[in-house]
Amino acid sequence: MEFKKSPDGGWGWVIVAVSFFTQFLCYGSPLAVGVLYIEWLDAFGEGKGKTAWIGSLASGVGLLASPVCSVCVSSFGARAVTIFSGFLVAGGLMLSSFAPNIYFLFFSYGIVVGLGCGLLYTATVTITCQYFDSRRGLALGLISTGSSVGLFIYAALQRLLIEFYGLDGCLLIVGALALNILACGSLMRPLQSSDFPLPEKTALENVPDRYLIYKEKEKDLEENINMLEKSYSGEETCKGTLANGDWKSESLLHKNPTTTTHTQETETYKRKVAEPKYFCKQLAKRKWQLYKNYCGETVALFKNKVFSALFIAIFLFDIGGFPPSLLMEDVARSSNVKEEEFIMPLISIIGIMTAVGKLILGILADFKWINTLYLYVATLIIMSLALCAIPFAKSYVTLALLSGILGFLTGNWSIFPYVTTKTVGIEKLAHAYGILMFFAGLGNSLGPPIVGWFYDWTQTYDIAFYFSGLCVLLGGFILLLAALPSWDTCKKQLPKPAPTTFLYKVASNSSNV
Repeated sequence: MEFKKSPDGGWGWVIVAVSFFTQFLCYGSPLAVGVLYIEWLDAFGEGKGKTAWIGSLASGVGLLASPVCSVCVSSFGARAVTIFSGFLVAGGLMLSSFAPNIYFLFFSYGIVVGLGCGLLYTATVTITCQYFDSRRGLALGLISTGSSVGLFIYAALQRLLIEFYGLDGCLLIVGALALNILACGSLMRPLQSSDFPLPEKTALENVPDRYLIYKEKEKDLEENINMLEKSYSGEETCKGTLANGDWKSESLLHKNPTTTTHTQETETYKRKVAEPKYFCKQLAKRKWQLYKNYCGETVALFKNKVFSALFIAIFLFDIGGFPPSLLMEDVARSSNVKEEEFIMPLISIIGIMTAVGKLILGILADFKWINTLYLYVATLIIMSLALCAIPFAKSYVTLALLSGILGFLTGNWSIFPYVTTKTVGIEKLAHAYGILMFFAGLGNSLGPPIVGWFYDWTQTYDIAFYFSGLCVLLGGFILLLAALPSWDTCKKQLPKPAPTTFLYKVASNSSNV
């Protein structure tokens, strides 16, 4: 299948629009799950740590399953995967309205909705990259703001729906809204053409493989046929064939009906047994080779000290940086902030500032005089300080200010692909990004429950957010130390004395002459 050249416009802007709305409809409720979190605490009476698993699974499962999501998009296309993910998200939300206990929500909201979000994210990013080349950064930036805008609107919308229709009615209505993903997915026209294959490229690339395939195939078939001949042929037939030559064996084929029957059975064996067996064997060999190559490339990535530090940093960042978006509403309630003081939900502030942060940090990353890796480290260090300041915030104004700072710094997700590309190169970006997203999903899944368990243990969020700030700060310093060029500079300067000595000797000889 041959892909057409990226148009960088045209129908591509329709793809950007529908991808924006699909992320808006899909991620709105899971990212604004903090509003539902308070209701689930009151409805089921479970601990904060256990209840926090619902939202953390919804955010983490999609990232953990990112390799599977990529395979699905490659196999079935972005349109089919988007439509299927729409059914998953809508069905999971509606099913959650009938949840009899918190364990049911782990499956319906955490796993089903989370998996749908992961599939949809991969599909929207993939098809946008196909339609855009020179304007790819702008297109990806626009669609990524869909989730942030969804967080901003759904935080207020879900609170309003709960007041009028209750928790169950809110989930039913939000699930019905998610069905609009199906209409958006139907507009994702694939950018490919099956009318014009690539004969020259295919032929050139496959000639060596085909030669080896047919060479091995002949050996396998000959061995199997020889075994079959030994079982069916008598001693006299074999002697006659060896003594009289090939021409006599042909006459035997015509004269001896037993030999004719044996030849037909041999052909049937070739068609039904030998060839399928051979192709299964070759498929297994190729799959095993792919797994070996993947493991080898993974080991090579982790030999890069900056990449190893980057995966530690993203893991610690998601453990400490994700809980505020889930728990901030409950933090305000625990600080005895009255609902009358709420001008805007804290989660809405986080959402809108995340969108602003994505755009501004993305623009800063395009300046050549700014080191994107150091910019990312700076966002981690400042975020750690903001997390440690949350226990001192006892009013709505201070909590709103910290929510805005945390939301803006969470926008560093927009520069994370830049950092990954700078670390491993564009050739290894897909492989490295998949590994990093897996660890990000693991951090997303573990962060809120850990913070909730700290509260259940101490009956306060103070130690929990000190722990979160320490995690993010540790990740930032590890990445900063790994990225410092001091060791590389020392290594590069070691071999310099040798050529200097050589040049000195040449100069002294010329002076003597």
